[in-house]
Amino acid sequence: MREVDLRRIDLNLLVALEALLDEKNVTRAAHRLGMSQPAASRALGRLRALFSDALLVDGPGGYVLSSRAEEVRPVLSWILAGVGEMLEANAFDPATATGRIRLLTPDLQAASLAPYLLARLAHEAPLLDLDIDAPGSHGLDLLERGDADAMVALIDEAPAGIRRRRLYDEELVTLMRADHPALAGEFTLERFLALEHIVVSVTGVGPAPVDEVLARMGRTRRVKLRVPNFFAAVEIAARSDLIMTLPSSLARAAANMRRLVSLPPPFDLKSFTMSLAWHARQQDAPRHIWLRRVIVAAAMDMSSVADVGS
Repeated sequence: MREVDLRRIDLNLLVALEALLDEKNVTRAAHRLGMSQPAASRALGRLRALFSDALLVDGPGGYVLSSRAEEVRPVLSWILAGVGEMLEANAFDPATATGRIRLLTPDLQAASLAPYLLARLAHEAPLLDLDIDAPGSHGLDLLERGDADAMVALIDEAPAGIRRRRLYDEELVTLMRADHPALAGEFTLERFLALEHIVVSVTGVGPAPVDEVLARMGRTRRVKLRVPNFFAAVEIAARSDLIMTLPSSLARAAANMRRLVSLPPPFDLKSFTMSLAWHARQQDAPRHIWLRRVIVAAAMDMSSVADVGS
């Protein structure tokens, strides 16, 4: 019965469905698929009949996904990725590969890792381009849906279907301008808490890891400023008395600007592990095996430079 059902279904409709669900707009989906808008509308009509569901329903400012479409979307991504891998077989050649890689990683880690990853790509896959986005709170969902290739982040737990491996360990250090008054004496916890702090936060809300540790100690600091990216924070720290506590790999890069110096924090901040995560459906895909190897190699390059500089 299943074989008969598949024979009467145009599997190209699944490609159209992916574009329609991604774009939530018939005209944009048509452009992505290289077909006319009426043809995309007819495909949507056939899909609605096939699924006995509207799939795209009217919402504020345009279409939104129906509940059935939300259920279908991750399965659809899995199926199409699997078909692509099956047809790709072992033919992946990074030297001639084109397209884009989408990597999810927070701003701080992107600033550290990206230069080494780009150097690897330039050498091995010069025609591939890289998109880096912050994972936010939905990074694992993006991997599940096939909307990202991999993620580098602090991952305490991963759901079924997500694979991960340790990438590198990171310590936190405190950064301040080179002529900061706090450098004149011992950098104690009391002096640390008396200063005003910068926190790099994509969302602008919620406690930073430093504040969580201080809370367990029954202490607090004043976060004078939150900014969304590392480079803004460094420039402000270099021109003010505000200090910031951040991963050591970034602090070393900033200290090389000679306007800033880094110090060990005056209390115990445990090191943390950055992991590389991907979806299980990509586990054996030649393109993804290569990508994981390149990301791991870039992290090793970064760590070796840090060891030389320490």
